[in-house]
Amino acid sequence: MPSLKDLRNRIASVKATQKITKAMQMVAAAKLRRAQTAAEAARPYAERMEKVLAGLAAGLGAGSQKPMLLGGTGRHDVHLFVVCTAERGLCGAFNSSISRLARDKAQALIAAGKTVKILCVGKKGYDILKRQFGANIIELIELRGVRQLGFENGDAIGRKIIQLFEKGEFDVCTLFFSRFRSVIAQIPTALQLIPAEFAADEAAAGSQAVYEYEPEQEEILSALLPRNISVQVFRALLENAASEQGARMSAMDNATRNAGDMIKKQTLKYNRTRQAMITKELIEIISGAEAL
Repeated sequence: MPSLKDLRNRIASVKATQKITKAMQMVAAAKLRRAQTAAEAARPYAERMEKVLAGLAAGLGAGSQKPMLLGGTGRHDVHLFVVCTAERGLCGAFNSSISRLARDKAQALIAAGKTVKILCVGKKGYDILKRQFGANIIELIELRGVRQLGFENGDAIGRKIIQLFEKGEFDVCTLFFSRFRSVIAQIPTALQLIPAEFAADEAAAGSQAVYEYEPEQEEILSALLPRNISVQVFRALLENAASEQGARMSAMDNATRNAGDMIKKQTLKYNRTRQAMITKELIEIISGAEAL
């Protein structure tokens, strides 16, 4: 049975932890608003870019030669996974849910005889995936020193993906990130970047409209497709930033509540132990007085 001193130390330790989790919750709440605003502001541009590309792709004639980023290599043997996670932990299941989605898809592809290469953006995803896919990871890109995400960060990753594709390093590229819905809901998402895929409704909407393009559609696609990759990567980074802060805020709120419950239980145990010791001492004093 722990002594009163041990119980006091335990209560003091939990109270100190509770102060830390409460502070982290408040910091995450302050950062969440800015990150959510940035993520929501990036969505219309990225969605409109997809619609424009879907219309251009749908308007290509049968004899037109599709750009490589749109048509792909014609093979599906080598897959590149770009897994975007956070640089820090203490944000619930945010990092593990993204890594789990990438891991499940990688296992399915490897079981089918495909080759999987992984480009990790964020230290936590790298730490999780290297246990099972250490040999498949080709590079780790850390953004720990970036205070505020900018398009140049997504563009640098997009250019690296295109360089690998031009060198023939892979046939299919898939981007993994977490789409922000709310503080308590972040959706792990897999988005195929190369060859570019567009939703059926976007392609249909683009094919119904009749446009005349200057210059030709192939030339416009050749210019827009590389930029679309950078835009989608940048959007994924912004969505991840908002999802991370939302998950951290929720996790720290739960931790603060759990610490409060633990403090109550330990305080009750401390009071009962103290009362038992006082009662025991009184019984000993009374017994000694009666013995005299």
